[in-house]
Amino acid sequence: MKFSVGYQASERWIDAIESNRESVYECYFSFGTMPSGRHGVCDPMRQLDDLGRLADSGIALSILFNANCYGARAESKAFFGEIGDALERFSDGGALRSVTTTSPLVARFVKENFPGLRTRASVNMEIGTIEGMEYLSDRFDGYYVKRELNRDLTAFAELKRWADANGKELFMLANSGCLNNCSAHIFHDNLVAHEAEIAKEDNGYAYRGTCWEYLKRETDKARIAARWNWVRPEDIHLYEGLVAAAKLATRVNVDPVRVLESYVSGSHAGNILDLMEPNHSSVLKDKFNLVEDEACSQAQ
Repeated sequence: MKFSVGYQASERWIDAIESNRESVYECYFSFGTMPSGRHGVCDPMRQLDDLGRLADSGIALSILFNANCYGARAESKAFFGEIGDALERFSDGGALRSVTTTSPLVARFVKENFPGLRTRASVNMEIGTIEGMEYLSDRFDGYYVKRELNRDLTAFAELKRWADANGKELFMLANSGCLNNCSAHIFHDNLVAHEAEIAKEDNGYAYRGTCWEYLKRETDKARIAARWNWVRPEDIHLYEGLVAAAKLATRVNVDPVRVLESYVSGSHAGNILDLMEPNHSSVLKDKFNLVEDEACSQAQ
């Protein structure tokens, strides 16, 4: 299995990506101050140096324009000008392979102006049907399958048949800590997209995430496990041949090296939730031991 890993400004992390290059499909990243699907700001010069180092090592790059909302700028010439500038910056040398986005307009812009780059529909688009892929088949070369289908290998196989017949690729997000069918997911993604603006306001409330409060009051062990969609390192081999690569959320994980090495080895000895993003182990550490939980089996 190949893994797509997210950039984090850490020497140890860059070393680990290089050390595991045979298992790394690409390194994905957001750039500059443009809204993204995840928190995190880094020094742009440091990022350029790190990404250049990975590119020199033969590791492909994938840039993210995956915010859930771009507000009033979503159709503006200035917005697409910024995207074009970023793509030109990273296209030099050929290391940039793809663009992952939530915006069909961004995908169209890339298709029309950077035909050498592959376009990929973000997991935040929640595409999980053949119809969903067909609607945007002129814009996207690949699709992240919605995370709620992660434990349904039959559904993956059906989507893979269509993808193969239409020259498309499938991808998955293996270690999301988000709850299935979260009622507040879109709201939360919108907040993240506008976090820079929100931080400037005199706010009356702070939203951490519905999952944190839900998990604190949950008392049924099996129900909790069934409402997650992550795939254990021990089960990731089941998706060989179904996806081009498994994305590992590592941009804000406290120990991305542990995440990558666990999935590459197919084994993790410890709290499985420590591999997830978001990581809910602090909520549940005094309640349950999920490491050997049979409800997490990928038997399907």
